[in-house]
Amino acid sequence: MALLKRRATARSGLDVKQELERVAAQEAGLVCEPVGADAAWRLGSLLREAALERGAGLAIEVRLGGTTVFFSSMAGATPANADWARRKRNTVELQARSSYGVGLALDVQGRTLQDTMGLPLRDYASHGGSFPLRSSSGLLWGVVTVSGLPQRDDHELVVAILAQWLRELA
Repeated sequence: MALLKRRATARSGLDVKQELERVAAQEAGLVCEPVGADAAWRLGSLLREAALERGAGLAIEVRLGGTTVFFSSMAGATPANADWARRKRNTVELQARSSYGVGLALDVQGRTLQDTMGLPLRDYASHGGSFPLRSSSGLLWGVVTVSGLPQRDDHELVVAILAQWLRELA
């Protein structure tokens, strides 16, 4: 039990169960109907602009239906950031929830993706920064991912810009 409690508070001293509830609310609230490549490009561009304002070098990817429609590897990003983005995106495409939410849920259980599903850690990552693009009916139609900041910051950047983008679409 001590191991589970230690893992449940491992993410920067957060109350992981409370954080998981907050992330689940974000996942439930940040939804819209599928969009085309131009709108997805705008989402990627907003993320790039936000990263530039923060002086952050990120890898940014937006995918629609399994096809990458926006990718940027900014100054300061490394090939490892692009690989982290790929691994986080794979997790979202498989689990249909944010990579951060997946990681938090695994922390509560004291498990890993490899433990629960036999997934190779080389191809899947349960670290924050990738978020599902879902319709109100629950259809997963895309994924937005960033990598280059600490995982909670990656997640929060995506959530903030996704919320801004959704307001623009409305």
